[in-house]
Amino acid sequence: MIVLGIDPGSRRCGFGVVEREGARLRVVESGVLEPGDLPIAVRLGRILDGLDAVIARARPAEVSVEAVFCGASPRSALVLGQARGVALAVAARAGLPVFEYAPAEVKLAFTGNGRAGKDQMLRTARMLLGASPDLSDEADALALAVCHLARRPLRLATAAGKRGAASALARLVPARRDHRRSAP
Repeated sequence: MIVLGIDPGSRRCGFGVVEREGARLRVVESGVLEPGDLPIAVRLGRILDGLDAVIARARPAEVSVEAVFCGASPRSALVLGQARGVALAVAARAGLPVFEYAPAEVKLAFTGNGRAGKDQMLRTARMLLGASPDLSDEADALALAVCHLARRPLRLATAAGKRGAASALARLVPARRDHRRSAP
């Protein structure tokens, strides 16, 4: 199973591709896309192109993206939302399922501490994966991929349970009939 983790940002977009073989994790590729100090539309276009290239090279089966969280300011939240939109669109265009995780859930799954700081995320990436990320964006993207690989069996079981419950409910509840009487 190969998973692409994406830590979206308009100035720095981290990506990390992790493969799981049995209990072993291996970093396939990771890095940070830095489109430069350009207008937002150009930066988003460069991020789109960069993520397309990563997907073409690594051929992940699934994508893990950081869920929406409240930004420091409305403008920052809006720009982050635009970068997330690019990440989601790239995955959708490639036909890849996307899974979203809250930052605290990722930190907890990766380091054992839901409030881990940047240094702890970098240290864990180096220790757990043997990776040497230079920036926290890259470490966060690797953590997103690892979090998904750890949580994947539960997410799939929960999804199957919901489908099974809906199917069972549909069998129990008879089709709705129109009980209105016709006028005499």
